[in-house]
Amino acid sequence: MPRKASGATPSAGQVVRVVADRAGAATAVLTTWERTGAGWIRAHGPIPAYVGKNGVGQASESTSRTPAGVWPLTEAFGTEPARTRLPYRTVTTSDWWVSDVRSPYYNTHYSCAPGTCPFDEAAGENLGEAGPVYAHAVVIDYNRTPVVPGAGSAFFLHVTNGQPTAGCVAIPGADLAAILRWLDPARHPVIEISG
Repeated sequence: MPRKASGATPSAGQVVRVVADRAGAATAVLTTWERTGAGWIRAHGPIPAYVGKNGVGQASESTSRTPAGVWPLTEAFGTEPARTRLPYRTVTTSDWWVSDVRSPYYNTHYSCAPGTCPFDEAAGENLGEAGPVYAHAVVIDYNRTPVVPGAGSAFFLHVTNGQPTAGCVAIPGADLAAILRWLDPARHPVIEISG
């Protein structure tokens, strides 16, 4: 694993590395790495991935760009059960990711029946209605501590539909299922995204 990645993640024992094909590209290559006594070894990949249709860089609520940087991976969700050591939530149509910049719940998960939510549902993402792309997903902890309204929300590593995303990282379902089984919160996993 390149020195840059290991230097950027001194406490991480697992790294999901996403490198866009070129500046502004919506395609990337994903590999996973784990720290051993002998150094870093590759655990998965290379896996073809899609990123935001505007590429990788500074994310915001008004762009379809995947945030560049190193972010913790602390939880996961999906419409299907998963084998993973990460905290995992099986979602329904009452599960949302809030993208309403005026809401105190911005860039968090919230459970409420459609039509009853305390935020603008049109500015939120109903996780249970997203279809097969959210069969499994890992939350990318970008803009979560602290949360900055408008800096971007709802960034996930999820199942691909074969197209660029609105800012998430998307890979084939079988590869994501294998990565979910591999991720271990005790090893402080992170995702490193670069373009």
